[in-house]
Amino acid sequence: MRVIKRKPLLDFAKKYPNVRNSLDSWYRILKHSNYNSFVELRKTFPAADLVKKFTVFNIGGNKARLITVIHYKSKIVYIRDVLTHEEYDKGNWKE
Repeated sequence: MRVIKRKPLLDFAKKYPNVRNSLDSWYRILKHSNYNSFVELRKTFPAADLVKKFTVFNIGGNKARLITVIHYKSKIVYIRDVLTHEEYDKGNWKE
């Protein structure tokens, strides 16, 4: 999979170093994977959820939420945002 815009991961990890390793691990796994569907992705990331058009990952034991848009046909993962649990709960990212 091709991950577009790694910068949000790096910026969030700078601000919240306690999730750096989890974000790095997520990035490495996605970059070296070739998922064809959400069902396949859930085999690796069982806590991933579909919320409207977004795929949301729990990061660092639910310390952060990684919001993505995944196009399985073209094998591209767009990073929409990385948020703390509190920011995610506000729901502004859905707009």
